[in-house]
Amino acid sequence: MAYNEIIADRMREALLDIPKVEEKKMFRGITFMVDDKMCISVSGNELMCRIDPLLHDELVEKNGCRVRQFIKSFYILCLLNNKGW
Repeated sequence: MAYNEIIADRMREALLDIPKVEEKKMFRGITFMVDDKMCISVSGNELMCRIDPLLHDELVEKNGCRVRQFIKSFYILCLLNNKGW
């Protein structure tokens, strides 16, 4: 499973104060579950995030982002560089 360790480490830091975070290997990378629900996934240099539907239109306009829908949840995929930006 190839995923960018720098991005994964940044996600670990960002989620440090959130209770009930669990890491699982899936989607050819690593997924961070919060309360048993997928929150963020890192695969290669991509970051896939569960988003609030009210933020959808704003976030999809950002450079390097696109939409993925799984069942009823919308996710934003963002392509990041090797430094995790």
